Amino acid sequence: MIIPFQELSPEALQGVIEEFITREGTDYGEMEFSLADKVEQVRQQLLNKQVFILFDEVTQRCNIITKDQLDQLNS
Repeated sequence: MIIPFQELSPEALQGVIEEFITREGTDYGEMEFSLADKVEQVRQQLLNKQVFILFDEVTQRCNIITKDQLDQLNS
């Protein structure tokens, strides 16, 4: 189930993004980014509809997926 990020409280959205970033341990290349920078990058991707928040009813967890991943789920 896609969760529109606009429907989350600012605190809940911040928590979902931070949990995703710290869980994934994403490598951002040679440059180091602060957690705040990474959160802002994900927030911009949400605004630009490049990524989406997906709630898994089975695991009761949220994940952030790319548009390509979403398209694969829907095909």
